Amino acid sequence: MAQRVLYPDHIEPLVQFVEETTPEHIVARAHDKLAAGTTVKDMLLASALAVVRSSDLPPGHHGGPLHPLAGLHAVRHIAARLPGEYAMLPVIQNVAVANKHIHSPAMGPYVLADAKPVSENGDVEATVKAFRTAVSRGVYNACDHYFLYLLEHLSPMQVLELLLEVGVPKNQLDDHYFLFPVFTWRALEYFGWEYAKYIGRAPVRYITRPTNPAMLVDVDALIRKYELLERDLRVKTGEDETVAVTRLADEIGRCNDFAEIPEMLARALGDGLSLEGVGEGLSVGGSTLFLRSLTGNPMDVHINTGANTRRYLLRQPELSRRIKLQALLMWNTGPEVRMAQHMLAPDIQPEPDRVAFLPSHTQDELLVEIEALIDRLPVGERLPTAGLASWRSTDEVKQAAALAQQYANCDYAPEPLITVLGQIACRDNFTEMHAFKHHQATYEEFHTTRPSLRWRHLVAAVQAAAISHGRIQDVYDHAAEVMHF
Repeated sequence: MAQRVLYPDHIEPLVQFVEETTPEHIVARAHDKLAAGTTVKDMLLASALAVVRSSDLPPGHHGGPLHPLAGLHAVRHIAARLPGEYAMLPVIQNVAVANKHIHSPAMGPYVLADAKPVSENGDVEATVKAFRTAVSRGVYNACDHYFLYLLEHLSPMQVLELLLEVGVPKNQLDDHYFLFPVFTWRALEYFGWEYAKYIGRAPVRYITRPTNPAMLVDVDALIRKYELLERDLRVKTGEDETVAVTRLADEIGRCNDFAEIPEMLARALGDGLSLEGVGEGLSVGGSTLFLRSLTGNPMDVHINTGANTRRYLLRQPELSRRIKLQALLMWNTGPEVRMAQHMLAPDIQPEPDRVAFLPSHTQDELLVEIEALIDRLPVGERLPTAGLASWRSTDEVKQAAALAQQYANCDYAPEPLITVLGQIACRDNFTEMHAFKHHQATYEEFHTTRPSLRWRHLVAAVQAAAISHGRIQDVYDHAAEVMHF
C-alpha cells in the first residue's frame, strides 16, 4: 500500500500547519507565524508542499494546486517590494487559497503518494520515449514515475522542455497547459530544485490529461515557411532594433484577428529581427490589446502573463530553438487570450482625447486619484450573475487607465505607482492569484522593455487593478483586522 509523501524534517511541521488549520483561522494564524519570524520563503514552500500533497486537480483548471503554485513566483516578488506589514499580505493570500483547496470537498480528501522513479531498463533515452508514449495515451500515473526518474538524470530545463513538448500544443485548449509548468519552474528556481520531485509532479499530472490530438493546430508550417530552424537567428536585441520592435508592437496592437499574429511574428524573425526583439514586440503589442479590451473579467490576464512567460523561456540557453519558436507562435491560441478578440475597442485605448481633457496633475496627485478611483469601486457588488466571459469593464476602469496614461505621458517615477498597484493586488482573493500574476508580469515587462515602449505595461496594470478590485476580498479584510490597517 502506498504511503503519502513525507517532507524533510525542517519543513514538515509547517506543511502540516497549512494542511490542518481550519480555513476560518488560517489568515490570523499565518500572520502570527510570519510576525513571529517564519520566513516568507519557508511559509510559501510549506504552502506549496501542502497543496500538492493534500488537494487534487479537479476537472478544468480551477482548484487543487494549479493556481496556488502558479502564483508563487509573483507572490514572493511582490512581498519583497511592499513596505511594512503589507509584505505579509501576498504570502497570507497564497496560504489561504492553498488551505481553502485542501479543505474543499471538490478537491479532497487527497494524498500525494510517495511514488518511486521508474525507468525503461535504466536508459534515459528509452525512458524519455516511454514518457512521451504515456503522455500520448494520457497515462498520467506512468508519467509521474518517469518524471521522477528523469529529474535524476536530466537538468531541470531539459525536463521542462519535455513538459513543454506537451504543454505548448495544448495551449490552444487551455492557456494553463503552458503556463502551469513554466510558473512552477520559476517557483522552483526560488525554492531549490530538490523540491521538484514533490512540487513538479502537479504540473506533470495536469498537462498529461488525455486530449484529442486532432484538435490541435500545428505551427511548424510557419517555422518551415520562414526557415526559422535553418537560418542563423539573432538572439539578443539592442537599440538598433527599436524601430522594428515598435513597428511589430503597433501591428499586433492594432490587430483585430488574432489568427494573423503568428505570421507577423514569423515574418519579423525571417526579416532579421532578433528572438528577444520579437518577444518584446509581442509583449508590448499584447499590452496594447489588453488596453483595447473591454472585458470586465478579472481572470483575463493571460495576454500579459503569456507574453511574460514566453520572454522568460527565450532567455533560457538550454531550451531548444524549436520549443521557443513554437511557444511564441502559439501565444494567440490560448482561449483566455482569444476571448479578448471578441471585446476589442475599434482603436487604441486609452483614447487620446480622454487623456488630453484630463486636468493636469502632479505625480502625487495622480497617485492619489488613481488609488481613490479604484477604492471607490464597490466591494462585493461587482459580481454579475452572467458568466465571467461576458463581463464588461465599466467607464471607471477606462478612466483609471486614462489617468495612468497621463502618468506615463508625464514620465513620472514608476516605483510609487508600482507600490500602489501591488497593494491593490494584495486585496484580491476572487481570482486565486491572477491579479498577483498580472501585476508581477507587467512589472517584469516594464523593466525589460525599452523606455520608449515600456509604459504601456504599467497602464495595462492599472486597468487590470481596476477590473479585479472589490470582487471578493474577505481574506484582505480579515488580515486588515489582524494587522490593524
